[in-house]
Amino acid sequence: MQRDQLIGTLLVVVSIIAVAVYLWLLFIPPIAGVDIVLIKITAAVAIVAIFGILGWIGYTLATTPPPKPIEEIEKEIEEELKKLEKETAALQQQPKQ
Repeated sequence: MQRDQLIGTLLVVVSIIAVAVYLWLLFIPPIAGVDIVLIKITAAVAIVAIFGILGWIGYTLATTPPPKPIEEIEKEIEEELKKLEKETAALQQQPKQ
């Protein structure tokens, strides 16, 4: 569980840093022009979308609880089966009307 949280947190941090650095490098050069700005905005939107999805995956990995161990699931199933068997036996022993 801690490994998944660490990987998820790392993905979120790397995504935030990558987006910030990319935008900083993209908009700082002194070259100006409407067509260039349009290309930059388009490229920025694409990068934010890609790293936003990566960050979302990281957040999900970091916050999702781990699944139950198989032994615990098997134990719960066995308990439910025992309850059903007791109920079935009790119903069979009841007198018919």
